[in-house]
Amino acid sequence: MKMKAVYMHGPMDLRIGERELEPLRENEVRIKIARCGICGSDLGCYSGKSSEGRYDIAPYIPGHEYAGTVVETGPAVRDLAVGDRVTGDCSMGCNACENCKNGKMPSACLHGDEVGFRPYTPGAMAEYLTLKEGNVHRLPPDWPFEMGAWVETFCVGYFSIWGGNGHLDAAEDVLIIGAGSIGLCAAMTAKASGAHVIAADPLAFRRDVILRYGADEALDPTAPDFAEQLKGLTGGTGPSYVVEASGTPAGAENAVKLAADGARVRLVGMCERDITIKPTDLIFKNLSVSGFNGTKNAMVRTIKFMDRIRDSYDFAALNTSFYPYEQAKAAFDYALQNAGSEIKVMLTFD
Repeated sequence: MKMKAVYMHGPMDLRIGERELEPLRENEVRIKIARCGICGSDLGCYSGKSSEGRYDIAPYIPGHEYAGTVVETGPAVRDLAVGDRVTGDCSMGCNACENCKNGKMPSACLHGDEVGFRPYTPGAMAEYLTLKEGNVHRLPPDWPFEMGAWVETFCVGYFSIWGGNGHLDAAEDVLIIGAGSIGLCAAMTAKASGAHVIAADPLAFRRDVILRYGADEALDPTAPDFAEQLKGLTGGTGPSYVVEASGTPAGAENAVKLAADGARVRLVGMCERDITIKPTDLIFKNLSVSGFNGTKNAMVRTIKFMDRIRDSYDFAALNTSFYPYEQAKAAFDYALQNAGSEIKVMLTFD
């Protein structure tokens, strides 16, 4: 049996192709994909500005923000059943190598896989996706597929606040740099703790949106008095918790420069360019700076969290455009050209 899929062949080169469906291994499940979001990482690979996607090896099937239905299970699968609505991990550890056994992040796995970025780990921009049961997570049965396709993104934002021994309370001033998808999810997570949440993004559209999704204020980081505005909103000290979600050199530099003494700074935006940070900015301000690639054991908690706040936010409005997967190239081109007016462009597999 064959399936149709979107293949990324190189910069600005997406094509629809076919792939043979292999028999399931005993611990695998087959998912019929219903929705798959286009991530900023996907756009970076498509535009040739990111080295994360390896089409230099061979064409690959992108897509790691997805939801679908289990249609087949291997004989050793115990906790998932045909008909379950599910999503799944992007970064997957083997649970056998030395790094995995030492509890390190899945991205540190010596034999790890990354769904949707390698020819040998096909993604979800296809009619079907096959994964090990341990990397597949059940969704509430009343969730629309569009919401399920946000779980991987939300998991990154959730982990930026609570993962890796993170903690936050209502006494905090939180700065979120970048009001794209990850920034929106981080803002909703931070707001649930009762913290004072400030967002920074140069796009007026994104600033308007994040004010509806957790931010108390939204500032333009390119404004000449941006630093002074931030001080005024934080009692003159600066933010005690900073999430860098823009993936830009300026965002990473500001995350350190603007943080309060003793602040925690979390870098989650994918920036591949060099930045300038003086070690004394870290030393004299007693900063704790951490970076996270992937998430660990957080997706189930993310699903529960999203379900508990779903009545507080309009999740449906986060999906601003839909394209059938056969028009994937048009969808990617549209998403690239309309960053100032789109939140999430999503592919459908109806």
